[in-house]
Amino acid sequence: MYRYDSHDHRFVAERVAQFRDQTRRFLAGELTEDEFRPLRLQNGLYIQKYAPMLRVSIPYGVLSSTQLRKLAHIGRKYDRGYGHFTTRQNIQFNWPRLEDTPDILAELASVEMHAIQTSGNCVRNITADHFAGIAADDIIDPRPYSELFRQWAAFHPEFAYLPRKFKIAVSGSPIDRAATLVHDIGVHAVRNAAGEIGFRVLVGGGLGRTPMIGHVIREFLPREEILNYFDAVLRVYNRFGRRDNKFKARIKILVKDMTPEVFARHVETEWERLRGGPATVPDEEIARLSASFTPPPYEQLPGDDASFRAAVADNRGFGNWVKRNVFPHKVAGYAAVTLSLKKTGVPPGDATSDQMDAVADLADAYSFGELRVSHEQNLIFTDVKQAALLALWGELKALGFATPNIGLLTDIVCCPGGDFCSLANAKSIPIAEAIQRRFDDLDYLYDIGELDLNISGCMNACGHHHVGNIGVLGVDKNGSEWYQVSIGGAQGESASLGKVIGPSFAASEMPDVVATLIEVYIERRHEDERFADTVSRLGIDPFKERVYAAAH
Repeated sequence: MYRYDSHDHRFVAERVAQFRDQTRRFLAGELTEDEFRPLRLQNGLYIQKYAPMLRVSIPYGVLSSTQLRKLAHIGRKYDRGYGHFTTRQNIQFNWPRLEDTPDILAELASVEMHAIQTSGNCVRNITADHFAGIAADDIIDPRPYSELFRQWAAFHPEFAYLPRKFKIAVSGSPIDRAATLVHDIGVHAVRNAAGEIGFRVLVGGGLGRTPMIGHVIREFLPREEILNYFDAVLRVYNRFGRRDNKFKARIKILVKDMTPEVFARHVETEWERLRGGPATVPDEEIARLSASFTPPPYEQLPGDDASFRAAVADNRGFGNWVKRNVFPHKVAGYAAVTLSLKKTGVPPGDATSDQMDAVADLADAYSFGELRVSHEQNLIFTDVKQAALLALWGELKALGFATPNIGLLTDIVCCPGGDFCSLANAKSIPIAEAIQRRFDDLDYLYDIGELDLNISGCMNACGHHHVGNIGVLGVDKNGSEWYQVSIGGAQGESASLGKVIGPSFAASEMPDVVATLIEVYIERRHEDERFADTVSRLGIDPFKERVYAAAH
């Protein structure tokens, strides 16, 4: 993984010292709340419903065991003994004291971490495929490019005060596991007819109040021009993006209003001025960054471990876990393992400090001391020997991280909602738990098959409800918490936005509503047809009619 150089260490240390002084001045009454707000947001600190919230950056979702132990320590010392992994591959602490925040940032800096640009109107944390570098279908390993983008974006003076927040996702594979189509910029590695590697660039995706799927504005961009092209996109956004109305300030609104074709022409014109300039990326720079992502010392192993196959055949529980939570590896004899943070009764994405310490130990023992965070709010060991999977499964069961539900209905993506967030209209976590309890039968889950359920507590869509096969949005109705349901959304290379089925439901109705939707799906689906495909074929009416008939 990438290690800080002298420049990284210096600017992170200087930022910690700067924020320590800013916090001191605010607590002493020398800065007003309005003056302090942009300063704290630049350092990932929000003021939530009951306490501050600190959002820590995990660039492209890669963590070392040492860093995870530090996060566990921070949760234990400065919070309430846990952290929440988010859909941006970050971690949030929900209960730190404001006066402790500079100390937390200093502790993060000691393990090459920070909270810079995890909030505010700037380029946020770069996200990427959580299987980057180990997936057999990778065209390139996107991690060196993700690190390149991180370094480009960090403290970029031209893009520190954009019209609105800005998010970039990177995919090195034809299979989009990074949700690139719902980002401000999504980049896909591609090869042209000559076999050269470059990028397909999408702009204008995003969720929130006005959800949109991104538009391809360039089918093939030479690899070395990617930063020049990013500069061009952001310059056009900075020049034409609205600043008079924050609800219409995202780049997706600008692209829609201009039309993708006109926006693309502006970008191309700007790029022609920048092309071949100082931001052009030489091969030597990619080689420098790639040196941080060399493969670990894999052993030469048989491609199909006999003891592993025997254990799968003999142990149904282990076999179910392998089917759902184990991903194939490009190196023979190894596999990637997803640790489910979606055990029934636990808020999705939460992990206690004790669990984080234990996972760090397991990463050292089984995965060369490294792990990943997915945008679906789970953790991943990328480099586990097939022969060690049975032992790892046993250890993860003891931790509560071996629920065999990855990709199934109870693998719910969920924001913290009204339990914490001052923006939320309704609670999310109790709805997730009620649905998980209703569908806690693994046999039934397997009968249903793969199905994404996403929950957001407000229109900011931190739970990505728009692209859930079933999406749930908390809404305020006359001061009460209600829930609007959409169906047919999907992420990935065929991303689509769900359609609202009708009036909202009370919290107590939500498990029955989901159960009714599932019943219609099972009755009407074609063989091996996924939920979103059934909705696409039938439309929402059959689901809507049954749900509201049952509700009344």
